[in-house]
Amino acid sequence: MGSSKGIAEATASITKIFSGALSDWLGKRKLLTAFGYGLAAFTKPIFPLASSVGWVVAARFIDRVGKGIRDAPRDALIADIAPADLRGASSGLRQSLDTIGAVVGPLATIALMALSSNDFQFVFWIAVVPAFISLAVVLLAVKEPSRHDPDTRQRWRLADASRLPGQFWAVVAIATILTMARFSEAFLILRSQNVGLPVMLIPAVMVVMNIVYALVAYPAGAVSDQIGRTGLLAIGLVCLIVADLILALAASVLPVMIGVVFWGLHMGLTQGLFASLVADTAPADFRGTAFGVFNFAGGTAMLVASVLAGGLWEAFGPPATFFAGAGFTAVALISLTLVLRLSHGERRVMQRRVLI
Repeated sequence: MGSSKGIAEATASITKIFSGALSDWLGKRKLLTAFGYGLAAFTKPIFPLASSVGWVVAARFIDRVGKGIRDAPRDALIADIAPADLRGASSGLRQSLDTIGAVVGPLATIALMALSSNDFQFVFWIAVVPAFISLAVVLLAVKEPSRHDPDTRQRWRLADASRLPGQFWAVVAIATILTMARFSEAFLILRSQNVGLPVMLIPAVMVVMNIVYALVAYPAGAVSDQIGRTGLLAIGLVCLIVADLILALAASVLPVMIGVVFWGLHMGLTQGLFASLVADTAPADFRGTAFGVFNFAGGTAMLVASVLAGGLWEAFGPPATFFAGAGFTAVALISLTLVLRLSHGERRVMQRRVLI
């Protein structure tokens, strides 16, 4: 099952690049976004009807492929629709709503399981409803702005990636280094168990983290539209360093939960801002490709980071895992500082040339 999940997630990451590039070529991001949500919706009934593990694995695989197809075109579509001066707020709002779903969904599942005497098939059927509502909203309520005349399309080539500017690749590089530090949140759960949190309270770890994430993401995005993104991004990196250090040194449940809060602050202060920076730095007609590359790099880094974190955990214990995370975050913070200095230096040179 673990291998199947790994294959599905890897396929989803690879699919994001092609779906993003295809949305640029077609000029129809809504079509691919709806198709991705449609795959997820139409596979949901398979779960309650499945008669074997094979059916469940297949449905999960198709669901992940659907996610891979929709993510890059959806993020690019949001950037297309949102006014430039509200781009941060728009990305933050999407992150907040997505995270609210990550909180409400498991809590609703627990309640439904209790009310239905653990009838998981009934719960799976209930899950079909929001999946189709999401599809209906995309199809009926989203109006896609026109971008280019279909007659002017050109065949997409790998060399076209050179159209993505250096600023975009700097954003990808910093985000990738940061993802190496922010390994799977499963390690938060393992750490809480390690310090003695009762099993029945384990879900509280992710609930707390996601609540903080959801509360911070939208305001952070809105503020970034007013004062700029990089300062808030730097604060988010500092929050992750603080979280890693607390989690590395924690010897009881309370410090771990404080570390989880800082982890949520970090997520809220960075994830929506990175999406906004991708939209800011990529050409408008190349945003789908840009988001695909960004998501692929992040997914690959997350896989590598989780493997490395697991190895450190097994070989040297939990503190080593989180100290390593703090180290990677420090590298990302230094990289961000260097990029800002280089950017300011280039601007000064250009200003001097204009004056001369």
